[in-house]
Amino acid sequence: MRIVIAEDSAIIRAGLAEILADQGHVVVAAVGNAEDLQAAVAEHQPDAAVVDVRMPPGYTDEGIRAAIAIRRDHPGTGVLVFSQYIETRHAANLLGAASGSGAAGVGYLLKDRVGDVSEFVEALSRVAAGGTALDPEVVTQLLRVSRRADGLGALTARERDVLALMAEGRSNGAIADTLVISERAVEKHVANIFSKLDLTPSDTDHRRVLAVLRYLGSGPADPLPDRPGPRGP
Repeated sequence: MRIVIAEDSAIIRAGLAEILADQGHVVVAAVGNAEDLQAAVAEHQPDAAVVDVRMPPGYTDEGIRAAIAIRRDHPGTGVLVFSQYIETRHAANLLGAASGSGAAGVGYLLKDRVGDVSEFVEALSRVAAGGTALDPEVVTQLLRVSRRADGLGALTARERDVLALMAEGRSNGAIADTLVISERAVEKHVANIFSKLDLTPSDTDHRRVLAVLRYLGSGPADPLPDRPGPRGP
């Protein structure tokens, strides 16, 4: 993969670049602020960008706002937010932006909950390939503030369990192992989820990602506000 890193801590930035290079990937740019992040993505058109939430100059939500802009303006670039903080105000917009044709994936991982290098690299690869990689705590926080549940009332408890694990980016095999059911049963649940959410097969939309977006209650991204609003929990 060709990757851009945006992290204000020089030590973490260098560490991520070394980890990814050791895994055979190419870090085309490593920057320390949101403005340079957007410029680097525009210049290099990377497969993925790793983005912190709080960056200069205000250290509030500059990073995630830049990530939303990248999802909107460069849908071929996967975006993995990697932060200590869950910014619920903008996270749903991040997940909803550019979910249509040609859009790469999106992820949101918490720094203190990723303890394995291979887990991080696998999540980034999944995002670059058009999938999702969401920390369970991020999913919990987003559901807590979600205002929509379109069609979810028709899902069974088990289908909701499967969809929650899909939101974390789990494969059917991993979901089967977690729920201690057969992979064939998972496939049936996934098919039922697509049917109940009215997600018909399409050449332009990734149904798995769209189901996750529906689950999290995130529709198309709202316009970015001129100033940061109240912070989420």
